Amino acid sequence: MKRVFLFFALILSVTLSFSQEKNDLKAYCIGFYNLENLFDTIVDLDTNKILQDEFTPKGKNAWTGEHYWEKIGNMAKVISEIGTDITPDGLAVLGVSEIENILVLQDLVNDPAIRDRNYKIVHYESPDRRGIDVGLIYQEKYFELTNTASIKLDMPVDSTYRTRDQLVVSGIMDGEEINFIVTHWPSKRGGEKRSRPNRIAAAKLGKHIIDSLFIKNPDTKTIYMGDLNDDPFSISVKEHLMTVGEQSEVKKGLLYNPMEKFQRKGIGTSAYRDVWSVIDQLVVSHTLIGEDKSSLKFHKAHIFKEPYLIQKSGRFANYPYRTYSYGVYKGGYSDHFAVYLFLTKNK
Repeated sequence: MKRVFLFFALILSVTLSFSQEKNDLKAYCIGFYNLENLFDTIVDLDTNKILQDEFTPKGKNAWTGEHYWEKIGNMAKVISEIGTDITPDGLAVLGVSEIENILVLQDLVNDPAIRDRNYKIVHYESPDRRGIDVGLIYQEKYFELTNTASIKLDMPVDSTYRTRDQLVVSGIMDGEEINFIVTHWPSKRGGEKRSRPNRIAAAKLGKHIIDSLFIKNPDTKTIYMGDLNDDPFSISVKEHLMTVGEQSEVKKGLLYNPMEKFQRKGIGTSAYRDVWSVIDQLVVSHTLIGEDKSSLKFHKAHIFKEPYLIQKSGRFANYPYRTYSYGVYKGGYSDHFAVYLFLTKNK
């Protein structure tokens, strides 16, 4: 009986401590979500013809208006829930990938589930051969936009290779300058080894952008986010983006990658052939690390994997519950789980 009492006393103590911490700190939720081929049903001349043929009512996937609006509703439902256990308004900033154009983002932010948040949009058309882009949505009451840019990724080996640009969004959050870089690195199409130079090139571009921001302002804060198509321990991430997995190892010039701990535990954001990987990552600059909460600091990272986002049966049981599986419409969400983190600061 005494052990039971001590156990519940410990739980109560931790709960009270956490509640007190929440009362003393302001928290801001930042996330990234691969929306898995969020296409409308309208033929877009800038979009790859193969995908156009798939995502139209008469195309391979029989992509109808009904399917599209169900997909929009599903994405909005997920976005509406992320981070609300800590912050009532949920995501202050969300980077997204695999979107066709700005129109699908406009439909998304106007969905009833998140319309009241009044999300604003940052989007540029990318030269990607699949016709998919990255983008960012944000709540103005938490983030004041000051500058945006879309940086082209040139390939050192094949100059004709076209992929997603890296989106740079700068602004002010709680009186401090902060940058969000949204990216979707080249895939492993053609094999991991053969495609590796493409992701190394993406990592080098990302590091160059981050370093340039620090040259401009040594005190600026930066979060690099996206579907990297590599895990946190890949050469591209560790050696070229220059990340470390422990906060104690962070110093100027290095980035902290909180997603390493998930990979070590076998917890992933996407699965392929029954192997889980954390290819969706949030990486933070050294200026966001530390115990001094008088300015914005990294608090904790999470993977959003509620039960309804998981396939319950069949060949892909326990995988992310996706929209299509081998050409069959499933009405799910995405083949990726969203990732998010909290920044905190003294009230």
